[in-house]
Amino acid sequence: MMPIDLDKALSADSTTREVSWTRRDVLLYHLSLGAGRDAATDPELGYTYERDLRVLPTFAMVAGQGPSAGDGASSGPELPGIDIDLRKILHAGQALQVHRPLPPEGTATVTSRVTDVRDKGKAAVIVLEQAATGDDGKPLWTTSMRIWARGEGGFGGPPGPDTETSVPDRAPDYVLDAPTTVEQALLYRVNGDLNPLHADPEFARTAGFDRPILHGLASYGILAKTLVDGVLDGDVTRLTGLSVRFAGSVFPGQTIRTGVWRQDGGLALSATCPERDDAPVLSHATAEVRS
Repeated sequence: MMPIDLDKALSADSTTREVSWTRRDVLLYHLSLGAGRDAATDPELGYTYERDLRVLPTFAMVAGQGPSAGDGASSGPELPGIDIDLRKILHAGQALQVHRPLPPEGTATVTSRVTDVRDKGKAAVIVLEQAATGDDGKPLWTTSMRIWARGEGGFGGPPGPDTETSVPDRAPDYVLDAPTTVEQALLYRVNGDLNPLHADPEFARTAGFDRPILHGLASYGILAKTLVDGVLDGDVTRLTGLSVRFAGSVFPGQTIRTGVWRQDGGLALSATCPERDDAPVLSHATAEVRS
């Protein structure tokens, strides 16, 4: 492998692709996050029925990758100037900002570019930004994905800022539990991320896990649904931004417990797994909300 070419990575032209999605893609996404689980008492029709369907903003993370994409879903981000072993990369963090409510079906143009590469010594942190616009040319969403590449540091780049985001030193305003189910990772995979780490026990053991783990972006989506349902009165349009650092894994069937602190400009968040002595799941987390 060639070392990271910082100049090439940061000066490369943006890449552009067209994505589209249908109501079925949205319904699947919501179901894979646990919507409608208690259908006998609350089918959550706003998430699970195509009439008057509302769309969680984090659907942007899988738009264009679900069943309607067939086998042509994206296999991963393009990283010009960064020739690394993909087995060494971890999804370290994710931020999303939605500029208007997402439609239940539609098309978008997604432009991607590497905006930063940080040299952390033993690893590199690659920041990939994606911006989506609708058919009308107006912005739909912007995402920032932070990729941790083990063993790829030492290329001579800047280390970047050490951002410290902590929750307030007081009890949370809300503590919200979101149980997951044993088959949840298998269902979430159908949104487009078919990494065997989330399905194949033998593959998971070779990666150092006792069994398959839940996708980080599944935890991210569950967090979004938890906030909408538990804090934002079920109004998906009030959640306009969500930024997290992936701090630990969740095994399907375990619980994601979220502490929520109200603060100026939004919410501070922390997610843990109570079945593992409140081991961290999502940290350095904040949400932007509309009043």
